[in-house]
Amino acid sequence: MAGVSYVPICYTAPVLTNESVGVDPPGGRLTLRPRGDPPQNLRITRSFPTTMNDGTSFLASARNDALALEASINGVMIGQAHAVRLILIALLARGHVLLEGDVGVGKTTLLKAYARGVGGSFSRIEGAVDLAPNDLLYYTYLDETGAPRIAKGPLLAHGEDLSIFFFNEINRARPQVHSVLLSIMAEGRLAAFNREFRFNYLTVFADRNRIEREETFELPAAARDRFMFEVSVAVPEDDDGRRRLLFDPRYYDGDALITAVPEDQLDVRDLRPLATEIQRAVHASPALEDYALRLWAATRAPQAVGIALPDTDPEALVASGASPRAMAHLIRAARVLAWLEGRDHVRPDDVRELLVPALAHRVFLAPVYELRRAGLIDALFAAIAANVPAP
Repeated sequence: MAGVSYVPICYTAPVLTNESVGVDPPGGRLTLRPRGDPPQNLRITRSFPTTMNDGTSFLASARNDALALEASINGVMIGQAHAVRLILIALLARGHVLLEGDVGVGKTTLLKAYARGVGGSFSRIEGAVDLAPNDLLYYTYLDETGAPRIAKGPLLAHGEDLSIFFFNEINRARPQVHSVLLSIMAEGRLAAFNREFRFNYLTVFADRNRIEREETFELPAAARDRFMFEVSVAVPEDDDGRRRLLFDPRYYDGDALITAVPEDQLDVRDLRPLATEIQRAVHASPALEDYALRLWAATRAPQAVGIALPDTDPEALVASGASPRAMAHLIRAARVLAWLEGRDHVRPDDVRELLVPALAHRVFLAPVYELRRAGLIDALFAAIAANVPAP
């Protein structure tokens, strides 16, 4: 791009078996073609802008693009502004997301809209008790001649361009299936078909069946801690929004609806370096750091800050508080929120606003209280916010 200053960012491509690798010139995106031998030690340099044509900084320009993306998605989703903002924060902080909400509230439409807005590929799979780990990777079929064939499954069908993967009703699948997905979330790569797939742009979303209890497998603590947020996608509360959902034909076809979202408002290939730049540009004061440490301590020992919920033993209420990863996710997300608000520093309000989405699903109550979790966890975090003084 003429008149733009760049900083080079390098990506090293894995060596591939029985495939050749080409580079599409504008963005350095890998394309795979099944012919010839692969070039060895291929190294691709993708430029990352620091100054735009009009003289504005890259971060300022990217913020405008991010807010435009948020506005366009709010234009097609009714009553989901909070969920839209949290998902945008997760994408910019490079975190995975648990979704919570009834069936039919538009979770898939929301994620497809985001995939369109960042220019990546979208894929999903439905949880089922007989789902096997390999079902994520490949499936078999008979071709027109009756010969058996193997095709790539939902995780691999889009190759390394996959940006959003939605595991619907993840708790209906067995833990062996969860482990495949959690491994990809942690490592960002997967070996299959005699090669290594790298998921440099992938964000994983999952929701859980909250109605049926039979043949479901709840995510364990370590798995839930991999998700930056748990985001509620609820039915709109106002009658006007509900009326539009029922009677406006525009909302009858989700795939047609999301065409109103302009494509590629943010480049999915730039999300990771953009996330790094945001974290460097937004600072936290020593007073804010102390506040975050006190909040962390309160999640682990709420009785130490005077929290005593009705009909509970304060000393035994919490079995496991927020982990170091959970708190790091909270601060990363707070930095992104501050950046979206046009600030170069984190305020206590940023941390408080994200406290529940970032930590509530990762604080575990004693078994005797888990059956009352929904009410107790909300009360616990409300008490933490009230009892831990902000600077």
